[in-house]
Amino acid sequence: MAGAERRRGDRVVFERGFAAHMMGIDGTWRRDCVMEDVSETGAKLTVEGSVEGLHLKEFFLLLSSTGLAYRRCELAWVNGDQIGVNFLKQSDKKKKAAKRGEDADA
Repeated sequence: MAGAERRRGDRVVFERGFAAHMMGIDGTWRRDCVMEDVSETGAKLTVEGSVEGLHLKEFFLLLSSTGLAYRRCELAWVNGDQIGVNFLKQSDKKKKAAKRGEDADA
């Protein structure tokens, strides 16, 4: 499996997968997906429907139907209908905002 050597952290594999949703940062798109495995740093997802044309540089992975449990993600790799995602930490977001010259605390 591509990328297996680069993985950090213990990975939890779900026997039947964990139903979740992907949503664009701006809320303009949403896809059902199944989380196949997860670690502290990322996850492997099987996406229902095409990901072509979606802005996957950064998006939300919604883990609950109410949207209260979620992780901000970036795309790591694509293999057919499966994608690998890296979880973005709060500190990563602030670094990116600072690079763009925005005030991260505003």
